[in-house]
Amino acid sequence: MACNSGTCQSGCYRDDSSVGAEESPPLTKKTEVSNEVVNSRRSTEHLDDGICLKCKVNRTIAAAAADGGGDFGGGDGGRFCADCFRSNLFGKFRLAVTANAMVSPSDNVLVAFSGGTCSRVALQFTHEMQSKAQKNYDASRDRALPVFGVGVAFIDEKAISAISSDNLDRAVEEMKLIVSDLAPPVKQFHVVPTEAIYSLKAGDAKDRLNELINTVNDVTGKEDLLEHFRMLSLQKIAIENGYTKILLGTCTSRIACHVLEATVKGRGYSLAADIQYVDARWKIPVVLPLRDCPIHELNMLCSLDSLKTVEVFNGTCAGINGLISSFVKLLQEENPSRESTIMRTAGKLTPFHFNRMPEDNDYNGQVASRRRQKKYNLKTKDALPPESFCPICNSPLKISSFGTSINFDNGKTNPNGIGAACCASCQFQVLPNDPSSLEHFISLLPPSMVSQAGDGDRLSQRQLREQIEDCLLSDNEDGI
Repeated sequence: MACNSGTCQSGCYRDDSSVGAEESPPLTKKTEVSNEVVNSRRSTEHLDDGICLKCKVNRTIAAAAADGGGDFGGGDGGRFCADCFRSNLFGKFRLAVTANAMVSPSDNVLVAFSGGTCSRVALQFTHEMQSKAQKNYDASRDRALPVFGVGVAFIDEKAISAISSDNLDRAVEEMKLIVSDLAPPVKQFHVVPTEAIYSLKAGDAKDRLNELINTVNDVTGKEDLLEHFRMLSLQKIAIENGYTKILLGTCTSRIACHVLEATVKGRGYSLAADIQYVDARWKIPVVLPLRDCPIHELNMLCSLDSLKTVEVFNGTCAGINGLISSFVKLLQEENPSRESTIMRTAGKLTPFHFNRMPEDNDYNGQVASRRRQKKYNLKTKDALPPESFCPICNSPLKISSFGTSINFDNGKTNPNGIGAACCASCQFQVLPNDPSSLEHFISLLPPSMVSQAGDGDRLSQRQLREQIEDCLLSDNEDGI
């Protein structure tokens, strides 16, 4: 028999149940909490010592900066060393590109470059991926996969901004130097003025653009219209120079602001279209590989790697956009995870069918794209009704939103129809209220926007016919 005395020192054996009871006491909530505390303390031991959490060898960025008299604040600077931080940030970029099939070997990618931190990191990471692909291509025997091309575009907004010509020319030269200093393959640098969206002479196009902007009285609407013109300019560059993808440096911080801006402006329906990794509603698809990277991490990388940035149009936003930007900045100061929380919350919205790459290329990365489509529970494009888009901001519209814009003039564009086909936000903030001013405003629109409105008008007719198709008589019916 086993001895039941807890003080017995004779070495007598105990039964199995007593051994189990002595060695493995039942877990309670209090025990689980204490274990979590212990594990948390163990995970922070390296932080207390200033050692990188990932490699557990090098000192963290914050610790190294403190030794040198610098200050990188908290966040990842207090968890990772410089090499691990750089690897972690580039890993987010590469995962976004590969998991969403953003770039294929046969692509020609146009990187939108404003000179700021986000676009500078986007250019650097795209260059690193291209350099690695070039090394693999040179080392392979069959050379079956080509190396994707990269171009850089800067939109010259001198015609609609207060910046002087000398300052802009100096900034453009610095940007050219940044692009030329990148290792081969050589990247072409495009500088295109905003007024190029008109097929007119430079002076006439500039006057027409300024006249169009001046007809918008709302400050927020004016900023939103200019942002749409930037995208039209990038599309024009990509189409004319054979680019197949447009890569933007939009980061987590910018998306967080856009989420609140769209909510306040009444664009909740179209919000999901703007914040995904891929946006193929445009003729040239747009990709956002820095979607999971907050601005403070990008700033830290530029400081660590001495990536030169050029601030050109650094004026503060006004109206709703300026208020939201200040509000999000204040939230971020109170809690460093606020921007990521806002973006992840909005990311739960169901994407549109165009928030994925078209399936007409033969790149193996389509498999990864299909896996993500299943994760998002996206339906195929054939299973969904065709989308209608706002002719001003290109936001997707509900079918019920454009019922009043339909006219049956053999597909010809009606100015009043264009105004009625816009989203509620553009109708309120961009379009003039006076009918005569509205007609003048529409006459000043670039041809690409007018033609898009005509396409949307014909699309509305087709969708209306699909809705009432069961009530229509076929050609062989006599109506009895």
